[in-house]
Amino acid sequence: MQTDNPLQVGIVGAGVISAAYLKTKFPQFKITRCSDIQQAQAELRAREFGIAAVSTETILADPTIDIVLNLTTPQHHAEVTGAALRARKHVYSEKPLSISTGEAEPLLGIAAANGVRIGCAPDTFLGAAQQTARKLLDEGAIGSPIGGTAFFMSGGPESWHPNPEFFYQKGAGPVFDMGPYYLTTLVNLLGPIKRVWSAGRTTLPQRTIGSGPRKGASFPVSVLSYLSAILEFRSGPIVTFVASFDVPAYNHPYIEIYGTGGTLQLPDPNYFGGAVRVSQNEYWIDVSHSHGFGDGNYRGIGLADLVAGLWSGTPHRASAELAFHVLEVMEAIVETAGSGAAYAIRSSCERPRALHPVSHIPDFS
Repeated sequence: MQTDNPLQVGIVGAGVISAAYLKTKFPQFKITRCSDIQQAQAELRAREFGIAAVSTETILADPTIDIVLNLTTPQHHAEVTGAALRARKHVYSEKPLSISTGEAEPLLGIAAANGVRIGCAPDTFLGAAQQTARKLLDEGAIGSPIGGTAFFMSGGPESWHPNPEFFYQKGAGPVFDMGPYYLTTLVNLLGPIKRVWSAGRTTLPQRTIGSGPRKGASFPVSVLSYLSAILEFRSGPIVTFVASFDVPAYNHPYIEIYGTGGTLQLPDPNYFGGAVRVSQNEYWIDVSHSHGFGDGNYRGIGLADLVAGLWSGTPHRASAELAFHVLEVMEAIVETAGSGAAYAIRSSCERPRALHPVSHIPDFS
């Protein structure tokens, strides 16, 4: 592995999530530049982590930058990713790939035409908990999967985020914001999704900011804030998925997969670690992690895997195809909510290759 020559990365969008990527160190890449629509924010991150604050145009024109890490808000993902691809940069984007399949589909063609790759968050499915669950499933610990449940519910990000309006605009909401973690987890476990049915509602037309300098300010809601969907997978299982910004307290497991020989329970897919549990009768067993990268925040492991794939000529796991498939599923859940009709998912993707069990470094082979 060519870890003595890491690829150079420039961040576009130096907001809240950029700190997580800058704190995590992988030998495959090195972040050297950052930009933001608010120059002061870029300069803040640059001072904090010892990198250079420059303009986005400078990052795109810089021949030393191999990869653009797109951390802008979802409404700008397609614009920034497209510009980077046309500049012949590889791209790793925060989720979702875009706010619509119509915006996202041309990106795959631009990448192919320019001989560059797109990777997309989330990469939590490469962490210890989900890779342990994947190993158990592949080894037949619960027999053949037949169905499952997945629940994301909260009272909404306005309680902690100082500028939460974008969470309630097109391309966000509970499905587009948190759905990528849950749906990517399910595709990693069960493969691509075949059909979707859904219903949803907007509970509150206005929300109030709960923290920061704008605390107490109200803003409008333009998305569905409670959605319930049925997902039919190509491999056969049927999973119920609920996502909401209206429910501050609940007691469902985050994800359960039901099989002919037992049940597999997964922790919050927004994180890399957490308890993995199996029941083959009325008793639950906590399973020790078989993989590394569970104790901490390892955002960037998907980007490291993309670089490893470039070096070895193999597909990377947090791929554009996976992200596009998840995007179409989310779009179907939101856009057809309440129609009563099944939506046939047109796209598909390969089930990502499992990682090898390791304790200290990810084996991307």
